[in-house]
Amino acid sequence: MEKKRILLTGGKGFFCSRLADYYKDQYDFIITDKEELDITDEQAVYAMIRQTKPEIIVHAGAVAVTDFCNQHPDIAHRINVDAAVTIGKAARENGAKLIFFSSEQVFNGNQNDGPFSEEDEAVPNTVYGENKLEAERLLKEILDELWIVRFTWMFGLPERGKNMSNGILWETMGRLMRRETITASRREFRGMTYVYEMIENFPRLLEAPYGTYHLGSVNNESRYDIVKFILEELGLGECLDVCLKEDTEKYLDSNRDVRLNTAKAEAAGMHWSETKEALRKCIQEYRLNR
Repeated sequence: MEKKRILLTGGKGFFCSRLADYYKDQYDFIITDKEELDITDEQAVYAMIRQTKPEIIVHAGAVAVTDFCNQHPDIAHRINVDAAVTIGKAARENGAKLIFFSSEQVFNGNQNDGPFSEEDEAVPNTVYGENKLEAERLLKEILDELWIVRFTWMFGLPERGKNMSNGILWETMGRLMRRETITASRREFRGMTYVYEMIENFPRLLEAPYGTYHLGSVNNESRYDIVKFILEELGLGECLDVCLKEDTEKYLDSNRDVRLNTAKAEAAGMHWSETKEALRKCIQEYRLNR
């Protein structure tokens, strides 16, 4: 059977580098990142897609650093919105399906508590969240064969030859290695998903009807409680008073709650462990609790 040809933008990033390696025998990946394709160059985007003729485009390329986007809104819009529109139009012209990576941050300004479903109104309060929500809307006007996926925060650990992201586990371990006190809020709530559990669901996403999906682990624990759990799983429970302090400055007026309701994705055959179970799984796989 001929392999599906899949073009990745942001292909060397934390998620896509692992996705491409995990399914290297199952799919024919065309891996592009900023060195291979400037996604803000309309002519280059069209030329790449015409030349490679992908069946599916996974558009993960973006600038996701919140502070940078807030400080440089014009650059952020050009990369996060305008480039997404170009890729959507090129996909339509060449008969390719599109998976667009969005974010839980579209709910960052909501005053009501999560978990949020795909039908809930999104109220972003960062440039990055605003960019993602605008790109979602514009892509839906361009393409019918479109999956919009809003990810929870993903975590994993460093691997040779793959880029790293500062997920909750590595962030905690990094502070421990630098002998820094970890501060975490009891008023921040979000899903936290093991990157390989997200990757394992990729083929199921391709079988799901087109539309918007919330993907990732369910989590009802605060960030403080999750960090405490990580320290205990690493065998550092006796050091909690030294290693971990409650953040008493952030989110005093209202909780930060960007949890996602993933029932729609679950009904389509996708599944994730709850955050604590997923963290335990990752820690055990890397043998960090021996």
